[in-house]
Amino acid sequence: MKKKGGRLIEVGVVVAIALVLILIMPVMLTEFRLNLLGRFLSLAIVALGIDLIWGYTGLLSLGHGIFFGLGGYAIAMYLKLQVPSGELPDFMGLYGVTELPWFWQPFYFFPVAVAAVVIIPGLLAGLLGYLVFRNRIKGVYFSILTQAAIIVFFNFFNGQQQLFNGTNGLIDFTTLFGATVSDAKTQFVFYVLTVVFLAVTYGVCRWLTSGRFGRLLIAIRDDENRVRFSGYDPTDFKVLVFAVSGAIAGIAGAFYTLQSGSVSPRAMDIAFSIEMVIWVAVGGRATLIGAIVGTLLVNYARAFLSEQFAEIWLFFQGALFLIVVTVLPDGIVGWLRNQDFPLFKRRQEIATYPALEEDAQVQHERENIRN
Repeated sequence: MKKKGGRLIEVGVVVAIALVLILIMPVMLTEFRLNLLGRFLSLAIVALGIDLIWGYTGLLSLGHGIFFGLGGYAIAMYLKLQVPSGELPDFMGLYGVTELPWFWQPFYFFPVAVAAVVIIPGLLAGLLGYLVFRNRIKGVYFSILTQAAIIVFFNFFNGQQQLFNGTNGLIDFTTLFGATVSDAKTQFVFYVLTVVFLAVTYGVCRWLTSGRFGRLLIAIRDDENRVRFSGYDPTDFKVLVFAVSGAIAGIAGAFYTLQSGSVSPRAMDIAFSIEMVIWVAVGGRATLIGAIVGTLLVNYARAFLSEQFAEIWLFFQGALFLIVVTVLPDGIVGWLRNQDFPLFKRRQEIATYPALEEDAQVQHERENIRN
């Protein structure tokens, strides 16, 4: 009963914050600042996915920009095809393309584009995870492989001028369902949808990390060999959670593209993927809410410092990360939990591993027999 009441309070807090973001922030902020907040909230979505695999499962991905970028390109391809019948996207004419490539054809249809935003990054993450995890590759080797993968995708999209406009990426979106993409009203709709999907993503991640499945993920993070000896196959669980995280990153990339008005290979840059990890580290691993807090804090600090100190703001960002790592190793939310701050108090059910309870019980019975 107490657990149910706590969950209801958490749902109430999430709904209240979402209403504040939707109803109050648009009144307080200018159009530019509101668009900036919308972009940061979309980045918070991908941070939740990283916290899911890194904070709870112990998989440090340094290549999540792949899935973020693929989600952005999927929705951008649909927007670039909003041209009169028979015409091609403007950039293709610059490179002598006379016929629309075959893989662009399905993106004439909005449902296909929306499905691609989720399915393509999710399937790619699942496939990559399966190839890696079945060989029991983990730790720093997994991080290196994800970084190598993002280099491949960055170079591919960067070198495809005829197909994706190369370094410039896909830009200059015009209309969506007859509405001008850059119009303030259209951007407000994108902002509201971002808030809604952020809340939904938080709910999904909270659901996945609660109960038996969530504790099994933590068991994999803390002692994978013991999980395997207990009769569970960690590979299936890691592939599943990595695929879900990739799909979440694709959704984040789509919303960021809609609000920024462009997508380019820079989304698949190594530095950007490392930044995503920094957001989670600053906010606090294995907290979910910390991923959101860290993303907003770091990105707003970067925006402010880049405006005030354009030449040296990167030093401030590096100093912030070093301070958090050395002084607050558990992140901001982790520190608040250690101080018994009520809103961020650690969930009691996370403290044990039900997935291993049967194994622990067997060991206890064996000790009793020996005695």
